[in-house]
This record gives sequence, structure tokens and C-alpha cells, in this order.
Amino acid sequence: MRPIPAGDYAPPLRAVGEPERVAVATFALDERPVSNADFLAFVTAQPRWRRSAISPLFADEAYLQHWAGDLEPGPLAPAAAPVVRVSWFAARAYARWAGKRLPTTAEWELAASVGFTRRDGKNDPELARVAQAWLARPVPPILPDAASPRPDFNGVRGLHGLVWEWVEDFSTAMVTGESRADSGLNRDLFCGAGAVSARDPGDYAAFMRLALRSSLTARHTTTALGFRCAQDLPAPASP
Repeated sequence: MRPIPAGDYAPPLRAVGEPERVAVATFALDERPVSNADFLAFVTAQPRWRRSAISPLFADEAYLQHWAGDLEPGPLAPAAAPVVRVSWFAARAYARWAGKRLPTTAEWELAASVGFTRRDGKNDPELARVAQAWLARPVPPILPDAASPRPDFNGVRGLHGLVWEWVEDFSTAMVTGESRADSGLNRDLFCGAGAVSARDPGDYAAFMRLALRSSLTARHTTTALGFRCAQDLPAPASP
């Protein structure tokens, strides 16, 4: 795992009643996404999360569909490649089994805002190139190794250009902050109104992540959706 310094996350859309920025404490994040080998160890130890045993309440019918068997990832799921076709429920269970947790949206986005050679990724043209080029490519039938991407300034690999990743609070992406309407979508975030409230209309990758998260349910699995884990870290001592 890699330590991620504390910072602020500014959501891509300014929702009414929501804070302009979210403070994020120092935390640790997996250097790479969870691999098929990692997930195999989990389902070996936790039989209820195997493909043939998982409840339909916790995953759709495509859960680990590309694996050759319950305990055999097979040729379409190399051991070192990121595990995909896993639901939020399964990702969360893995994280707890590993003594970790899923990162929050604010944590993930703060980590992803770092460039390859500088802490401020907004001024790193290579980061933008990698993120946008990946969005334009189809998902390959066999994913590359989870550790193969170039490390960023914090030493984290693959936040851009490898797979989408689950976050703990994915389902709040388009939900209002009004306690009496938490089940409703914030209509001001769509269409022309959404463009008006955008912080940075040019950050296409951030809007794609927002759109993906808002489209998911906790049972969903896709060919390019994996995850990595986080952990709390003690705050640095004051001088």
C-alpha cells in the first residue's frame, strides 16, 4: 500500500447544498488493483463468494463469468491481471476479509488527481493523455497485469488507463443531500444545467467516472470494473 497525503477533493459538479470541497485525511491505498490471484485466495477461503455459490442478491449473473471455474481463473483471467466482473458486495467483502476497506469517492479521486511526475495532475499532460486514450479504446479480452502501468507521483499504479474501480459510496454520485429526498436524483446535475454547474467542463474523464458510478447498482458486474482497497492511517504528528 502507498500513503496518500491529506488534501481536498472538489466534486466535478456543484450540487446545491453540498460543500465546495471535501477534506480528505491521510490514508493508504493499494499500489495496484486487486488481481485474479488475490481474489482466488479470497474465494478459496470464503466459499459463499464463489461463482456457483453467490446469492443473486449480491451479484448479477455475469459475476466472474470469464473465469474457467469456481477456483480456476483460466486463460481469460491471468493471475496477475485485475479481477473484474465483481460486484460492490463482493469487493467490499474482499476488503473486509483482507483487513481493509474500499476507498471513498473523495479518497479515490484525490489519489487520481496526482500526476506522474508532479503532485498536481492538472498540469501533467501525460496523465490527461493516458486517461483520455483509455476511454477511446475498447476493453481488451485479456487485461494486462495490474502492476504494469507507470506509477504516479505517490507510487500508485493504474488509477487511469486500466479498469474502472468500485468505491465505497458509489451510489451517492447523483443523489441529493436533502434528507427528505435522499432517494431522488439531483435533477440540476443533468443536461444543460449540469454544464452550468461543472467546475471544469474539460475534465472529461471525471465526468465519465461520475456517469458510470451513477449508473451502477451494488449487484452490477462489468468486463472492466475492478477495485482496490484502502486503509486509515494515523494523522501526522503536529510539529
